[in-house]
Amino acid sequence: MLRIRLTRVGKRKQPSYRIVVADSHAPRDGAFLKIIGHYNPLTDPATLVVKEEEAVAWLKQGAQPSETAAKLLTRAGVMEKAGRAPVKYQGKDFPPGKMAKKGEPAPAPAPAATAPAAVPVAEAPAAEAPAAEVHVDETPAEAAVAEPPAAEPAPEAEPPPPGGGEPTE
Repeated sequence: MLRIRLTRVGKRKQPSYRIVVADSHAPRDGAFLKIIGHYNPLTDPATLVVKEEEAVAWLKQGAQPSETAAKLLTRAGVMEKAGRAPVKYQGKDFPPGKMAKKGEPAPAPAPAATAPAAVPVAEAPAAEAPAAEVHVDETPAEAAVAEPPAAEPAPEAEPPPPGGGEPTE
């Protein structure tokens, strides 16, 4: 299977990458079939050059881009030209949605849509019968709430002396 991926070139601590078409079994910096672009993340802004016609042709032939290459090809507009869905970054550092700025609290998540609220059991029969005759079955959670709170334990006879040892008489 063919992959469109990055190969690292450049000096130590100065990475630069080629965008290449290679066999999926070839090593990262090993043999490749064609160079279709290059990417330099160190320039400001980052430099991205892609031979769009060649990239579209390889994608239409069935070459699968790596995750990083797909993001770069999306940035260059090649994925849409090849009829593929654009790829967005969805890493753990940047979740989808708005990011909170420093010092501001994170926005609260929107409440999930739920089914319409059910009418409480106590309200439905109340119109038909007096409140004293309404019988509601308690679930274990409701039974725990209905019980009176447990009695507090008895306080100790004497607090320990400030010296920290046994009291002497």
